Amino acid sequence: MARTDLLHGTLDALILRAVRTRPLHGYAISQWLNDHSCSAFEVLEGSLYPALYRLEREGFLTAAWGTSDLGRRAKFYQITPTGRGHLETEAERFQAFAAAVTPLLQT
Repeated sequence: MARTDLLHGTLDALILRAVRTRPLHGYAISQWLNDHSCSAFEVLEGSLYPALYRLEREGFLTAAWGTSDLGRRAKFYQITPTGRGHLETEAERFQAFAAAVTPLLQT
C-alpha cells in the first residue's frame, strides 16, 4: 500500500466519520476533527476540500447548500449508504495497519 493511499484513506475515513451522524459544512468538519482528536489532528483547507470533492464525486458523500450557524451560506456534506460501507472498510483497514505497526514501534 502506498503512503499516499494510507493518508488519503485515513483522511477520507475521518471525514466520513465526522458526518456520520449529521450533515456538516467544511469548517465544521475541520473543527470536529480538531476537537475529537484533542487538537492533535488539524486538517488544512488545501487537504480538506479536495478530499470532500473527491468523496462526493465517488458517491460517498452528498452535498447541499444551506445556512451555517453564523448565517452564512455553506455547503453541507452528508454520508451516503455507500459512504457508510466505505467508512467501515477503511476503519477496519486502518485498525489492522495500526495493530501491525504498534508492536514494531514499541521499545
